[in-house]
Amino acid sequence: MLIRRLLAIASLAAAVAATLPAAVIAAPFAYVPNEGSGTVSVIDTATDLVVADIPAGKKPRGIAAGTDGHWLYVSDQPNNSLQLIDLRARKPAGTVDLGESPEGVSISADGRWVVAAVEEKNAIAVTDTRTNKLAFSIQVKGKNPEHAVFSPDGKLIFVSAEEGDAVDVIDFATRKEVTQIAVGARPRGIGFLPDSSRAYVATENSNEVFVIDARTFKIITKVKAGLRANGITVHPDGSRVYISNGGDASVSVLDTATNTVIATVPVGQRPWNMAITPDGKKLYVANGRSGTVSVIDTVANTKLRDVATGKLPWGVVIR
Repeated sequence: MLIRRLLAIASLAAAVAATLPAAVIAAPFAYVPNEGSGTVSVIDTATDLVVADIPAGKKPRGIAAGTDGHWLYVSDQPNNSLQLIDLRARKPAGTVDLGESPEGVSISADGRWVVAAVEEKNAIAVTDTRTNKLAFSIQVKGKNPEHAVFSPDGKLIFVSAEEGDAVDVIDFATRKEVTQIAVGARPRGIGFLPDSSRAYVATENSNEVFVIDARTFKIITKVKAGLRANGITVHPDGSRVYISNGGDASVSVLDTATNTVIATVPVGQRPWNMAITPDGKKLYVANGRSGTVSVIDTVANTKLRDVATGKLPWGVVIR
């Protein structure tokens, strides 16, 4: 009797699964905006095969995925908008007007808010995911903001001002800038430890990563990275920070306990923005000039393979 019941349950589960879209069943996927192709490539992280290409405006760049797995949010720079992509249908499903030249995009840990850095407005634009409409914008002091990143606890947004050599800090509860932290030349990628205690900022023209106390806003140290350091991704357990080096075609691996680089992994040309799988085992690196995503084994710190994508991949998000 028990065996028959178990078989019946298994049969029912299979029948339900057969009615669900692949995007729901086979997660996680890596989503890669290709600014030269106007598409988002979808990579199945189990097989590292591209399983779909989704239209995403003229020049997709920044990207964030909703926590419910339904929506993808992609900045479309020439159209001054946030593209809404329905992941269940894998097709575009609307836009949100943001202002001139939006770039980096991130989402709050609770999935409620999507923030985009808007270069020409020197502002950040915040979309409410409950309505998929623009909620408000906040001016920043820095010139040409490129990345706007929520702290994991949702209290702060750090904004890198690529022409201001500084990071603007926004208190999200008050919707106000509370300080500006001077860093190296041309700051780009930003990442936080999981407990929100530290932030890591790559400075492209200084070839360094600045380690910042995210509570006192003081610089703890700065670490020499590779040539044209730009992207930052943090391991889910906070033990490692990964830095893409655009001029060296490599990724540096930083030990957060010692703030030292413990490995350097060769990847494709002009590595840019990255993402790591939820289990922390694989890092996906967008290589703009190679038209590929490099997949890194984070245990061995070696490249597993390169996956061909569209033209000029700008970044990666995994959901």
